[in-house]
Amino acid sequence: MTPKFHSLQIKNIRKETKNCVSISFEIPQELKEAFRYQSGQYLTLRSQINQEDVRRSYSLCSAPSDEEWRVAIKQVENGVFSTYALNELKEGDVLDVMNPMGNFKLETNPTHTKSYVLFAAGSGVTPIFSIAKSILREEPNSHVTMFYGNQGFSEVIFREELENLKNEHLNRFSLVHLFSRENIGNAIQKGRIDEQKCLDLHKAFLTNEQIDDIFICGPEQMILDVKAAMTSKGIPAKNIHFELFHSGAAKTAKPTVVVGDQLSTNVTVVMDDDSVSFALDSNGMTILDAAYKAGSDVPYACKGGVCCTCKAKVLKGTVRMDLNYALTPEEVEAGYILTCQAHPTSEEVLVSFDD
Repeated sequence: MTPKFHSLQIKNIRKETKNCVSISFEIPQELKEAFRYQSGQYLTLRSQINQEDVRRSYSLCSAPSDEEWRVAIKQVENGVFSTYALNELKEGDVLDVMNPMGNFKLETNPTHTKSYVLFAAGSGVTPIFSIAKSILREEPNSHVTMFYGNQGFSEVIFREELENLKNEHLNRFSLVHLFSRENIGNAIQKGRIDEQKCLDLHKAFLTNEQIDDIFICGPEQMILDVKAAMTSKGIPAKNIHFELFHSGAAKTAKPTVVVGDQLSTNVTVVMDDDSVSFALDSNGMTILDAAYKAGSDVPYACKGGVCCTCKAKVLKGTVRMDLNYALTPEEVEAGYILTCQAHPTSEEVLVSFDD
């Protein structure tokens, strides 16, 4: 199913911290099937702000068992959408919201007896909180250890809810806060979640027998550090799952262009059983931008290779991607691409959003 925007009314806005709000949406009965989701997935929101079409993706902090669709939005410096959300949105307002998406998701099984380790930093807690709730509610024999980093106590998003969750599952949920700018009496809980800190946390709180799956969400460097530390301790890479909220590389990386590499191509993009065709140079704009310019309302959000809103499948021809932080190697092998990062490398290319 090709993701589409739907106009949804804001049901509730809740202040989580001084610079973070959570927003829940009213989902009409006829859309509830289309808006089914798994913990870890995200919603893409769209609004006209200062006469510009602005889109941002925000992870669901609610769990499916909450029977709620709630995202958290933290103020970002010079952030157009986050400033708008914190200062202008109110209950009853209507936003365009795309169907839930994302590969960073949890598959629960009530028969599992597993040990999960969760790492979050800042607003990266939003999908991690959803994942923790689903594990504890849907896998009664599983255990969760969660490490959550912030600058200080006042920055902790979902502070009361996390404490309530811990109290409800005292024997199955271990919560460890880390603060980079506050002392809380325990040296191991002081500082950022970097590679050495992860090694220290592993030594103090974990053994490999206590780790079946690891879920990580936060800044790029934190994710790289956690992965490096955990793999050095023998955790298989396939058991380490992560979600980037943004990537510094995505903002600065440029396509690699080889002199003489230019190729004039014909690209056809299929969406909702309709198609649009256009000429595109192999070193020109991306397939996403070219399709949008040609009149196709192709789905997108970050345009940085971080989310997978613009995911499509190559049915004919070949393409290259500048960046890919969202697709698994298996998906790439199967022909899926991030169209916001894709350029044609054959004379004929057929791409489908319907597959």
